[in-house]
Amino acid sequence: MSKLLKIAACIVAMSVVAPGAGLAQTRAKLAPPAGTPMATSHLNPNTATEAQLRAVPQLGPALAGAVVRGRPYKTQRDFAKVVAGKVPAAQLPALYAAVFVPISLNNATRDEIMLIPGMTRRMAHEFEEYRPYKDLAQFNREIGKYVDPPEVARLRSYVTLP
Repeated sequence: MSKLLKIAACIVAMSVVAPGAGLAQTRAKLAPPAGTPMATSHLNPNTATEAQLRAVPQLGPALAGAVVRGRPYKTQRDFAKVVAGKVPAAQLPALYAAVFVPISLNNATRDEIMLIPGMTRRMAHEFEEYRPYKDLAQFNREIGKYVDPPEVARLRSYVTLP
Protein backbone atom coordinates (compact mmCIF):
# COMPACT_ATOMS: atom_id res chain seq x y z
CA MET A 1 0.00 0.00 0.00
CA SER A 2 1.42 3.37 -0.92
CA LYS A 3 2.14 5.96 1.71
CA LEU A 4 -0.59 8.21 0.27
CA LEU A 5 -3.22 5.42 0.51
CA LYS A 6 -2.19 4.72 4.12
CA ILE A 7 -2.63 8.38 5.01
CA ALA A 8 -6.03 8.48 3.28
CA ALA A 9 -7.14 5.35 5.16
CA CYS A 10 -6.11 6.91 8.47
CA ILE A 11 -8.03 10.10 7.71
CA VAL A 12 -11.17 8.15 6.81
CA ALA A 13 -10.86 6.07 9.99
CA MET A 14 -10.51 9.14 12.21
CA SER A 15 -13.55 10.84 13.71
CA VAL A 16 -13.49 14.56 13.04
CA VAL A 17 -15.21 16.72 15.64
CA ALA A 18 -15.91 20.38 14.97
CA PRO A 19 -14.13 22.82 17.28
CA GLY A 20 -16.17 23.39 20.42
CA ALA A 21 -18.33 20.30 19.87
CA GLY A 22 -18.34 18.06 22.90
CA LEU A 23 -18.41 14.28 22.80
CA ALA A 24 -22.08 14.28 23.77
CA GLN A 25 -22.91 16.33 20.68
CA THR A 26 -21.30 13.72 18.43
CA ARG A 27 -23.28 10.78 19.84
CA ALA A 28 -26.23 9.54 17.87
CA LYS A 29 -29.50 9.84 19.76
CA LEU A 30 -31.08 6.55 20.81
CA ALA A 31 -34.69 5.88 19.92
CA PRO A 32 -36.99 3.73 22.04
CA PRO A 33 -37.72 0.33 20.54
CA ALA A 34 -40.55 0.29 18.00
CA GLY A 35 -43.93 -0.18 19.63
CA THR A 36 -42.91 1.40 22.96
CA PRO A 37 -45.95 2.98 24.63
CA MET A 38 -45.29 6.71 24.70
CA ALA A 39 -47.32 7.71 27.79
CA THR A 40 -45.91 10.41 30.06
CA SER A 41 -48.49 10.07 32.82
CA HIS A 42 -49.39 6.93 34.68
CA LEU A 43 -51.71 5.76 37.42
CA ASN A 44 -49.89 4.88 40.61
CA PRO A 45 -51.32 1.54 41.83
CA ASN A 46 -50.96 2.82 45.41
CA THR A 47 -53.23 5.83 44.88
CA ALA A 48 -55.47 5.02 41.90
CA THR A 49 -59.08 4.24 42.65
CA GLU A 50 -60.42 0.80 41.84
CA ALA A 51 -62.60 2.41 39.15
CA GLN A 52 -59.54 3.98 37.52
CA LEU A 53 -57.73 0.64 37.57
CA ARG A 54 -60.76 -1.20 36.12
CA ALA A 55 -60.63 1.20 33.16
CA VAL A 56 -57.14 -0.03 32.24
CA PRO A 57 -57.75 -2.58 29.44
CA GLN A 58 -55.14 -5.05 30.69
CA LEU A 59 -56.60 -5.18 34.21
CA GLY A 60 -60.38 -5.47 34.21
CA PRO A 61 -62.53 -5.74 37.35
CA ALA A 62 -61.09 -8.85 39.03
CA LEU A 63 -57.43 -7.90 38.62
CA ALA A 64 -58.15 -4.26 39.54
CA GLY A 65 -59.61 -5.54 42.82
CA ALA A 66 -56.53 -7.69 43.41
CA VAL A 67 -54.30 -4.67 42.78
CA VAL A 68 -56.21 -2.62 45.38
CA ARG A 69 -56.06 -5.47 47.92
CA GLY A 70 -52.31 -5.85 47.36
CA ARG A 71 -51.46 -2.30 48.42
CA PRO A 72 -49.08 -0.81 49.30
CA TYR A 73 -46.49 -1.43 46.57
CA LYS A 74 -43.03 -0.33 47.60
CA THR A 75 -41.61 -0.91 44.11
CA GLN A 76 -42.77 -1.63 40.58
CA ARG A 77 -41.45 -5.17 41.07
CA ASP A 78 -44.00 -5.64 43.88
CA PHE A 79 -46.77 -4.52 41.53
CA ALA A 80 -45.38 -6.74 38.74
CA LYS A 81 -45.72 -9.79 41.01
CA VAL A 82 -49.45 -9.17 41.41
CA VAL A 83 -50.08 -9.03 37.65
CA ALA A 84 -47.56 -11.73 36.70
CA GLY A 85 -49.24 -14.61 34.90
CA LYS A 86 -52.54 -12.75 34.79
CA VAL A 87 -51.57 -10.34 32.03
CA PRO A 88 -49.92 -11.74 28.89
CA ALA A 89 -46.24 -10.75 28.64
CA ALA A 90 -46.87 -8.98 25.33
CA GLN A 91 -49.35 -6.67 27.10
CA LEU A 92 -47.09 -5.75 30.04
CA PRO A 93 -45.46 -2.72 28.33
CA ALA A 94 -48.92 -1.23 27.69
CA LEU A 95 -49.97 -2.01 31.27
CA TYR A 96 -46.80 -0.45 32.69
CA ALA A 97 -47.37 2.61 30.49
CA ALA A 98 -50.76 2.97 32.20
CA VAL A 99 -49.96 1.85 35.78
CA PHE A 100 -46.51 2.26 37.30
CA VAL A 101 -44.92 2.73 40.72
CA PRO A 102 -42.26 5.43 40.16
CA ILE A 103 -38.75 4.07 40.65
CA SER A 104 -36.07 5.83 42.66
CA LEU A 105 -33.35 7.11 40.35
CA ASN A 106 -30.72 6.68 43.04
CA ASN A 107 -31.83 3.36 44.54
CA ALA A 108 -33.60 1.29 41.86
CA THR A 109 -32.01 -1.98 40.86
CA ARG A 110 -31.21 -2.77 37.24
CA ASP A 111 -34.21 -5.14 37.20
CA GLU A 112 -36.51 -2.34 38.37
CA ILE A 113 -35.16 0.06 35.76
CA MET A 114 -35.71 -2.58 33.08
CA LEU A 115 -39.45 -2.61 33.92
CA ILE A 116 -39.81 0.82 32.29
CA PRO A 117 -41.49 0.21 28.92
CA GLY A 118 -38.99 0.43 26.08
CA MET A 119 -35.97 0.38 28.41
CA THR A 120 -32.82 -1.05 26.90
CA ARG A 121 -29.78 -2.35 28.74
CA ARG A 122 -27.73 0.49 27.29
CA MET A 123 -30.15 3.13 28.57
CA ALA A 124 -30.39 1.40 31.97
CA HIS A 125 -26.60 1.65 32.13
CA GLU A 126 -26.86 5.40 31.47
CA PHE A 127 -29.43 5.76 34.27
CA GLU A 128 -27.00 4.08 36.66
CA GLU A 129 -23.86 5.81 35.41
CA TYR A 130 -24.92 9.28 36.56
CA ARG A 131 -25.90 8.32 40.11
CA PRO A 132 -26.42 9.91 42.50
CA TYR A 133 -28.80 12.37 40.91
CA LYS A 134 -29.12 15.64 42.81
CA ASP A 135 -32.29 16.72 40.99
CA LEU A 136 -34.40 15.95 37.95
CA ALA A 137 -32.69 18.73 35.99
CA GLN A 138 -29.51 16.64 36.17
CA PHE A 139 -31.48 13.63 34.89
CA ASN A 140 -32.86 15.70 31.99
CA ARG A 141 -29.38 16.96 31.11
CA GLU A 142 -27.57 13.61 31.32
CA ILE A 143 -30.20 11.39 29.69
CA GLY A 144 -30.79 14.14 27.10
CA LYS A 145 -27.34 13.31 25.76
CA TYR A 146 -28.76 10.03 24.47
CA VAL A 147 -32.41 10.66 23.58
CA ASP A 148 -34.55 13.51 22.29
CA PRO A 149 -36.64 15.75 24.61
CA PRO A 150 -39.93 13.82 24.20
CA GLU A 151 -38.15 10.59 25.16
CA VAL A 152 -36.49 12.30 28.15
CA ALA A 153 -39.96 13.41 29.29
CA ARG A 154 -41.34 9.89 28.82
CA LEU A 155 -38.49 8.30 30.80
CA ARG A 156 -38.68 10.98 33.52
CA SER A 157 -42.36 10.15 34.05
CA TYR A 158 -41.34 6.73 35.44
CA VAL A 159 -38.81 7.98 37.99
CA THR A 160 -38.67 9.89 41.25
CA LEU A 161 -36.10 11.36 43.58
CA PRO A 162 -37.05 10.74 47.20
